[in-house]
Amino acid sequence: MALTMSDVDRFEASRPRLEAIAYRLLGSSSEAEDAVQETFLRWQAADAGRVDVPEAWLTKVLTNLCLNQLTSARARRETYVGQWLPEPLLAGDPMLGPADTAEQRESVSYAVLVVLERLSPNERAVYVLREAFDYPHREIAEILDLTEAASQQIFHRAKKHVAAGKPRTEVDEAAARRIVEEFLAAATSGRTEPLVQLLTQDAVSIGDGGGKVPARAKAFEGALAVAKFMRGLFKPSEAKRALAGGSPAVYATTANGEPAVVAVLDGRVIGVMCLEVTAEGIAAFRNQVNPDKLERATERWAAMDHGEPLLPNAF
Repeated sequence: MALTMSDVDRFEASRPRLEAIAYRLLGSSSEAEDAVQETFLRWQAADAGRVDVPEAWLTKVLTNLCLNQLTSARARRETYVGQWLPEPLLAGDPMLGPADTAEQRESVSYAVLVVLERLSPNERAVYVLREAFDYPHREIAEILDLTEAASQQIFHRAKKHVAAGKPRTEVDEAAARRIVEEFLAAATSGRTEPLVQLLTQDAVSIGDGGGKVPARAKAFEGALAVAKFMRGLFKPSEAKRALAGGSPAVYATTANGEPAVVAVLDGRVIGVMCLEVTAEGIAAFRNQVNPDKLERATERWAAMDHGEPLLPNAF
C-alpha cells in the first residue's frame, strides 16, 4: 500500500532511534542503515493505518531483522581475516543515540560493544533495548516473542556478562584529550617505561585490518608487550610511510564515548584507536584500521571541529 506523507513522517521521526538500536545490535553503521531501510520497506508494504503503535511495530520489525543479521554475521566472522572489531563512531555521530544516563553511554562504548559480540543474539537484543533505550520488559517480551519473566532473566544474564569486564571510568572530552596527550607523549618518547606506567598489568592491544591493512592476528597481552608494540608503532620509518601512502596526522578525540587517537591522511581517516580507561590505567587499545569500517568516520571527520593535530607527522 502507498504510504501517506503522515506515515512517512512517522517513520522518519523514528529513524534516529532505529539507527541507534541497529548500530548497537550489529556494530556496523552500514549494516544498521541497511536494516533500517529494510524496516522502511516493510512499513511501506504494511497497512500503516491499522498499526496502533507505530514505534512498537517498527522496533519489533527492526530488532528481528537485526537478529537474523547477527545469526548470519556470526558465520561470516568465522572466516574473517584476523580480529573482528566493531566500527567506531566519532564524537557527535547521531547514530550513537541517547547519552543522557551513564547506562546509555556505557551501552555504546567500544569496550561494551566488544563484550556484546560474545552474547547470544537474544541476550544482546534484550540488553540493548533495556539498558540503552529503557524499554520495559513487557514490551521487550512482545518484540522478541518471549515471556516477560524470560526477558528479565536474559537481561540479568547479559548484564552479568557485561559487568564481568574491568570497571570502566567515564571521561569527558577534556579528560579524554589529556589521556591521549599523555599516552602519545609516552609512545613517542622512545622509551618503554613511561608507557608501562600508564597501563594496567594485563593490558591488551587488538587490531582489525580485515585482511586489507596489516594487523596482528593475535592480541598483544601484558603491559610490557603492549608498551613495546606502541613504542614501535609510533617510531618513524620509511616502510610505514610507504604502507600508509604518507605520514598521517594524529588527533585526540572520542569514539563511542572513549578517548581515541585518530590518524588522518589527506582528509581520510586511516585509523581509530580506542582506549579503554579504568581506575588502574589504560586496560585496552582497540585499533580499527580496516578501511571498510572507517568510511563513516571519514565523513564525520570532515564535518566536525577537530582542532590541531597532536602529531602533525606521526611517522
